[in-house]
This record gives sequence, structure tokens and C-alpha cells, in this order.
Amino acid sequence: MSAIDRIELPHDQPGRHIYRADLVATVVFVIAAALATAAPGALRVPYAVLSSALFAAGCVAFLWAYLVSLGRSRNETISVVGIYGLAGSAPAPVRRRFHALTALQTVIAITAAAIHPFSAQAFGILVPMLGLGLGGLWAARHGRFAPRQDPRRRHAPTKESGIHG
Repeated sequence: MSAIDRIELPHDQPGRHIYRADLVATVVFVIAAALATAAPGALRVPYAVLSSALFAAGCVAFLWAYLVSLGRSRNETISVVGIYGLAGSAPAPVRRRFHALTALQTVIAITAAAIHPFSAQAFGILVPMLGLGLGGLWAARHGRFAPRQDPRRRHAPTKESGIHG
């Protein structure tokens, strides 16, 4: 198994393009954070713009995931933790990879901001929204959820119960 195979989603998993977008954005962010930390004066504006753009993309993905989940919630039991935390809705390899990218975004953002506090590096703190949004979008589109149970049917009277309507 090559290093790329350990990073990429398994070939049989749907939504690889969503994960790949998260992966590429994370790599770009890590490189930008390293460069902006090394030369904070010269790269403060490009770093702030990149961080803001990744945050905006994360917000769009987050809302898109919400809208897709609303549509699915008519027939399936959707939970916030299942969508944005991938808990119970995504296979372990998918969940681990999305969580790893979000964790890496968070660690890099906090580290860059801590090295140069009260500077443009603070914009990096917004970037983990991208990981949450894209993970949520993956779960909303490809996650597995239990079928919705109609609560009215569970307690409906039957002929055997002796209640006739």
C-alpha cells in the first residue's frame, strides 16, 4: 500500500471528489501557513485572503450539507452528529480521513496564530470550517442513515388490541 493509497479514500467509496477537495485545500493551507509564518509581513494579505476564501467555501459546503440533509430527513433519521461528525453515517476509513484533515487544519491554524499573535495569521482559525463543511457534505450525500419510523404507526390501534375505529 503506497502513501497515496493511505491518504486517498478507498476506490470503492463514493464522494472521492469531496474528500479530494478537502485534501488539496488542506495541503495548500499548510503550505501557505508555513510561508506566511516564515515571512509574515510580505504574505499577510494573501494568507488572510486564502484563509477567508477557505472559510467561505466551508460555509457554503456546510449549508449545502444542511439542505441535502433536509431533503433526506423525510425518509431517513438524520442527526447533526451523523452529518457533521460522520458518526454512524460514514465507514471508519472515510470518517478517519475527514477528521484527520480537519484536525490538521485546526492544529496548523492555531500554531500559525500562536507564533504571530494579533496578526493576519488569526484568519487561519477560520479554515477548519472547510473540513466540517466538506465532511458534512460527504455525509449528507453519501452517508447511511436509518429509515425514518413514523411515530403514528407505532401506536396505531390494531384489531388484535381490541380497539376498533
